[in-house]
Amino acid sequence: MISLALPKRKSIRLKTYDYSQNGAYFITICTKDKRNILWETNVGATCGRPNETQHLSDIGKIIDSEINKIKSYYDNVSVNKYVIMPNHVHMIIILESSESGRPQVAPTISRIIQQFKGSITKKVKQTVWQKSFYDRIIRNEKEYLQIYNYIETNPLKWEEDCYYVE
Repeated sequence: MISLALPKRKSIRLKTYDYSQNGAYFITICTKDKRNILWETNVGATCGRPNETQHLSDIGKIIDSEINKIKSYYDNVSVNKYVIMPNHVHMIIILESSESGRPQVAPTISRIIQQFKGSITKKVKQTVWQKSFYDRIIRNEKEYLQIYNYIETNPLKWEEDCYYVE
């Protein structure tokens, strides 16, 4: 029997960084094959704020609900800002020390995203996401404000977005 080794996927995480430590993280998760499945098909950027619930597809509404549940799964995790685009999601995730007084293993960003993506896939009964996700460790307030503004204005600039696919 011939054994073919599949190429090992390159990790895009910083090798020496502890992704469970306190901080702010800019996360981007793309749909599989960049399919535009998160907004209703008849909505364009000119029709108002596309992230409003009425403009999200059924899958987009499930994602919105799951983003808002992240805090209930992890005491020390919050989603400070997010936007659901037609084929990707941007989030600022904040990790802070737990103040509950009980010992708790701090979740890593990878664990949080894995649980989030898995929950959605289970609910919609199909693969929604590409493998992995993109992250950026937010290093200071200026960078945080730039990313916050980018997330805020992203729907208005959808056709200029690097993830834009007709």
